[in-house]
Amino acid sequence: MIRYSPKKTNLPKIGDILLSEPLLNDPYFGRKAVLLCEYNEDGAFGLVLNNFVTVNIDDIQLDIKNTNPRFSVGGPVNSSNLYFIHSCGEIENSHEIVDGIFLGGDFSQLKSMIEGGYTSFRFFLGYSGWSEDQLADEIKSRSWFVTRAGADEIMSTDLENDEFWKKLINGMGPGFSHIAEAPLDPSLN
Repeated sequence: MIRYSPKKTNLPKIGDILLSEPLLNDPYFGRKAVLLCEYNEDGAFGLVLNNFVTVNIDDIQLDIKNTNPRFSVGGPVNSSNLYFIHSCGEIENSHEIVDGIFLGGDFSQLKSMIEGGYTSFRFFLGYSGWSEDQLADEIKSRSWFVTRAGADEIMSTDLENDEFWKKLINGMGPGFSHIAEAPLDPSLN
């Protein structure tokens, strides 16, 4: 039997993954996985890992040669801003959010590395934000599951949006497989 009600101790930490409950009908968060990058008394900041959009890097005007990465909409806040994660701790002013995964830093340094063949990075347009206590309240109301993922899963862009979410839900254990397979519309069940 799955425990669907989160425990009080199941509040997130920086580096956790928030997985939306299967029936959440929201264009930004329905069947999404959010990497929690900051969480404190003022609120929370995260990046949606699986809200891929088709964007040509030239359209963003980043002036980076030799690459055309997949972009994800990181969330509905500041959607005209670019955010990035990477696996290079040597990039100045970056912050480690989970073992081997860093947020931000010197963009010109990352750009030079990408042009030299570096591929362990992800780009996000916008971010997800929660005010003080908002995320905790959403978790208590069962809108999110809290889990962890490895660096390889976080950096992966191989799976499509829904498949990525299902993989992480299934990774929570055998009691979660029925959640991963729940239809978007429960009347179709």
